[in-house]
Amino acid sequence: MNIRAMIAILAIAFCLSVPVYANSVEQLAATATSEDTAAATNAVRELRAMGPVGLDALFTRYATEIEHFTRTGESNDEWRRIADAIDTVAMQKDAYASHLYWYTDLDEAQRAAKAKHKPVLTLRLLGNLNEEFSCANSRLFRALLYPNADIGKYLRDNYVLHWRSVRPAPRITIDFGDGRKIERTITGNSIHYILDSDGEIIDALPGLYSPVAFLKYIKHGNEMNAALKPLSNARHALALMKYRKASYDAIIQKRKAAVASAKVELTEPKPGTLAREAAPLAMVKMIVTDEYSVLRVYDDFAKFDPQMNFGDWGKLAQLYSPNVRLDEASIAFVRRQNAKTGLSEDEFKKLFAKLDTFVRLDTTRNDFLFHTKLYAWLNEARGLTDPLELFNSRVYEQIFQTPAYDKWLGLYSSDVYTALDGNGIIK
Repeated sequence: MNIRAMIAILAIAFCLSVPVYANSVEQLAATATSEDTAAATNAVRELRAMGPVGLDALFTRYATEIEHFTRTGESNDEWRRIADAIDTVAMQKDAYASHLYWYTDLDEAQRAAKAKHKPVLTLRLLGNLNEEFSCANSRLFRALLYPNADIGKYLRDNYVLHWRSVRPAPRITIDFGDGRKIERTITGNSIHYILDSDGEIIDALPGLYSPVAFLKYIKHGNEMNAALKPLSNARHALALMKYRKASYDAIIQKRKAAVASAKVELTEPKPGTLAREAAPLAMVKMIVTDEYSVLRVYDDFAKFDPQMNFGDWGKLAQLYSPNVRLDEASIAFVRRQNAKTGLSEDEFKKLFAKLDTFVRLDTTRNDFLFHTKLYAWLNEARGLTDPLELFNSRVYEQIFQTPAYDKWLGLYSSDVYTALDGNGIIK
């Protein structure tokens, strides 16, 4: 057989294989919502294994149903099967609103990121992102950040997404004794890490940010990942430190301006009540020590927090994070979630006003108290050498105050008497 004949045969085989694959994906998407549970489960499993392509197939197949539910909030058995299939393939609850595919194996996510030359956005949370009762912050991500049209598109186009549960999210049920119950999670926190294509931490975003701030940080992280690609190892490390130093300085500068404009009085704690941070640690030897190597002016703004009241923080938040900008998709999502509660339009207005205040305040506190500290940690010798999971353990222990060794997450103390059998513990 000559070369031309072989090429022709291969070309025909390739052309024939494309529609077969496409039809296969379409058929899997149709079967994924079948009333035949076994068939649906197998189809969902195969779609999940296909990655974002499998999720896209569901969104194409059920575009009309997704649009109808998004517009009306009307649910029936068919929609519940569709939503369940989407959530299982995406590994995110309410993924119909975000169209985001999440890896749950970090090695797999990093391989995909390296192949696509993209950074990884990896989320650490209490509970699981694909379940209703994950921690409060992660639920707010699903409502206010991931469905946001600009954020969702930017993440789909520029990032590989991954999440990992740190531990289960503790839940509490209040039973009123007449059939009414309220169920909530009661503690927990989340953090997004932006990793470069090699898995090194570019940035760490603690807790909830406004859509405006979150989009800013993920854009900067993606731009930084692109800038790192042509650099040698030594220049790569120095570039990361320069980036964090610049981000650190930007927060400090804006914070100083907000404090001055708001005329908030910052009161020093009494001597001996708070240990100041230790001197900056030395950098690894391969890095030349300069103003980027160590964040020399260590940030200790947290020392003022105990003396500040809610009003002070509110003034600062109005100046530092004035534009929360919940978009139409997120507002509609919140309304759908609360449709069955019977809220009036006036009550919805109050709910959104309070939510806006909360997001603005959280954005401000996260940057003022935690984000600068994380930049300092990342530019320390220890921060440069700690693997991600070890660094994350440090964050949960020292930033979030929920160390792995405290199995009760600070919610139980042996020296408190509750007048309950077994002190109220059910094992």
